[in-house]
Amino acid sequence: MAVNIGEAIKKIDEKYRKELPDFDVGDTVKMKVKVQEADKVRLHPFEGTVIRKTGRGTKATFTVRKISFGEGVERIFPIHSPVIDSFTVVNKGITKRAKLYYLRNRVGKAARVKREQTQ
Repeated sequence: MAVNIGEAIKKIDEKYRKELPDFDVGDTVKMKVKVQEADKVRLHPFEGTVIRKTGRGTKATFTVRKISFGEGVERIFPIHSPVIDSFTVVNKGITKRAKLYYLRNRVGKAARVKREQTQ
């Protein structure tokens, strides 16, 4: 009785898969992140620009960058993380690159990404 490893991995992926809306690099996203504090869990809002997406399947991750009190903050989230409570795409960004690392060196209005026109 041989077990196909590929099928076993697909079953595990389906078990832990969490569906998020379609988003890409350059998009501004808003999410609620679960934070454990002592004996209770509270929801912490996190809004920023997606600067990187890597991997696929259950190993896929994305990096979100925001400016908080004048300091740049980046967090890496697994796409299928149970820590993410809610996830919405605020703005679709127009980019020509797959990774937006150049935003780390920019300040103020220069650190913005062009937005798609919505009607």
